[in-house]
Amino acid sequence: MTGANEEQASFGSQSVEEIAAAWLERRDRGGWTDQDQTELDAWLAASPAHMTTYWRLDGAWNYADRLAALGSSANYESEAIAPERKPVRRWFGLAIAAVFVAVAGIAAASYLLRTKDVTYATAIGGHRLVTLADGSKIELDTDTVLRTAISSDRRIAWLDKGAAFFQIVHDASRPFIVITGDQRVTDLGTAFMVRRDTQRVEVAVVDGRVWFDAANGHATDNNHMQPVLLARGDEAIVMRGALSLVKKPAPQLLGELGWRRGVLVFNNTPLAAAAAEFNRYNHEQLVVADRAAGRMLIGATFRTSDVDLFARVARDVLGLRVEKNGQEIVISR
Repeated sequence: MTGANEEQASFGSQSVEEIAAAWLERRDRGGWTDQDQTELDAWLAASPAHMTTYWRLDGAWNYADRLAALGSSANYESEAIAPERKPVRRWFGLAIAAVFVAVAGIAAASYLLRTKDVTYATAIGGHRLVTLADGSKIELDTDTVLRTAISSDRRIAWLDKGAAFFQIVHDASRPFIVITGDQRVTDLGTAFMVRRDTQRVEVAVVDGRVWFDAANGHATDNNHMQPVLLARGDEAIVMRGALSLVKKPAPQLLGELGWRRGVLVFNNTPLAAAAAEFNRYNHEQLVVADRAAGRMLIGATFRTSDVDLFARVARDVLGLRVEKNGQEIVISR
């Protein structure tokens, strides 16, 4: 391949495996540019099959390299002839991938026997750090339920409710997948947050990239939930099947992840929204009784458990009426 345009033009007559192999060979030649990465990202984003095939071949090629290195050592080959073997790597990688496909049925049959299923949960106000065997870390927010199925050939988590922050050790041959509701998040070497409420699913990327799509791999019927590649600072929100995307600066994202430090950070946040966030962490509930009060803005940082301080700020700073009624604190004009 002599150039990006020639490579792109030749893709039409090639299989997905051959195109993925061509991308890997192009990447390993050296001189990889931002434009190359942009073109690769576009091809990966075009179809989940592209991404799955690319990962599989990347893992196979790495394995092929290890085998070649072992063979070279065993046969006392000199470094001078090693470069002559590099062009074979593409087809060796495809051959290894074919072997992987051939044994997929056996792997599927034994998968349940080899998978370690674990459920992690936190109570209201709780926080938990989980470290997986591969070194990946997951932090669970308040009132969260997360299930994992980890095996030698795949890593899957289901976020049933709540929020979790993921710091994943990337493995191209065994991508980490988070499924929540009808959505799926696939790690590409990433630190990201996933939150699931009754009304919406939210994904925010702090570092790296994730592939975000429908859990069944298909767009919804109304085409609102199209697959998307999210990068650092991207936040995706799905409500009633409609996807919205925003770009956020790092300080704002870190503020939204304040729960990892035991705090809630509000920056010109409507009082009703701030109260709703507080209620996720406490049995004592804040009730904003009228819309006018709920639209007032608040900017402050609170400990997640400090409901009383929030009520005092509403009274003393915003001039609102505060009344306590059993397990409720009612705020009104």
